[in-house]
Amino acid sequence: MTAAMTVRPAACPDRVTLVDVGPRDGLQNEAQPVPTEAKIELIHRLQAAGLKEIEATSFVSPKWVPQIADAAQVLAGIQRQPGVRYSVLTPNLKGLEAALPGRPDEVVVFAAASEAFSRKNINCSIEESIERFVPVVQAAQAAGIRVRGAISCAVGCPYQGEVAPSEVGRVAALMKSIGVQHVGVADTIGVGTPRAVQAALEAALAHYPLAEVSGHFHDTYGMAVANVYASLEVGIHTFDTSVSGLGGCPYAKGATGNVATEDVVYLLHGLGIHTGVDLPALIQAGAYIRGVLGQANGSRVARAMMAKQAGSTCG
Repeated sequence: MTAAMTVRPAACPDRVTLVDVGPRDGLQNEAQPVPTEAKIELIHRLQAAGLKEIEATSFVSPKWVPQIADAAQVLAGIQRQPGVRYSVLTPNLKGLEAALPGRPDEVVVFAAASEAFSRKNINCSIEESIERFVPVVQAAQAAGIRVRGAISCAVGCPYQGEVAPSEVGRVAALMKSIGVQHVGVADTIGVGTPRAVQAALEAALAHYPLAEVSGHFHDTYGMAVANVYASLEVGIHTFDTSVSGLGGCPYAKGATGNVATEDVVYLLHGLGIHTGVDLPALIQAGAYIRGVLGQANGSRVARAMMAKQAGSTCG
């Protein structure tokens, strides 16, 4: 790779943190049961590949999300590495109380930027949804646990269509007011394009410092990597990604799930941005879990590199 190929745009950070959400946001969308041991093994492979932030599981009712009925066993079974942060989704106080014995490093709460989405899915307003998180935030912080917030439908909503940046700013302000320490701006249904994503991020940045805003992009329309690049242009240096593109979105027909960690790492390394991630080891982690699931790999980079490797070994 030539020097010219690794020149970063002026505003781009020189290092990026990736939060792999595959073990949680990815696997909980699978229709087939995933063995607890496979979930734990995936987490071990991700941390061995250099991931320092891993969203491990979700403490929600197994009645609604059967795939995470083993959340406590997964969290207890991880062989933790120093310097790795393990986060869990806890949408209510009951979920947080169930998670606490497993000693998560961070808990995640979420609210929509779309009023229509909030009312349709949880039967309350955005403000009411934020109020429900107050005891969760207070209890987590009393236990010394960091709280991250996710702002879903930050660019588009399956019910109301386009979402204005001002709505993202409103949710960010509400989360800030109850003590949420970090917000992720999420294009949940994957309809965002670079300028729209930048506007949503800038709305969140009006309330949080640069280090405490991240991007979370789905690849429904093939824009996720472009949206990561657009986020880099405004200085964002933390992103949620999913190994091998695990995951999906029940609200967008044809959605292909979260942007693949491998694809983002390839982009970042091509820009000369440090991630601390070993791409070949990451590709093997993705190949492992797709093998367990009996599925094709969802990462374009992984597919290309595995095909190249297979071709190079042919006699």
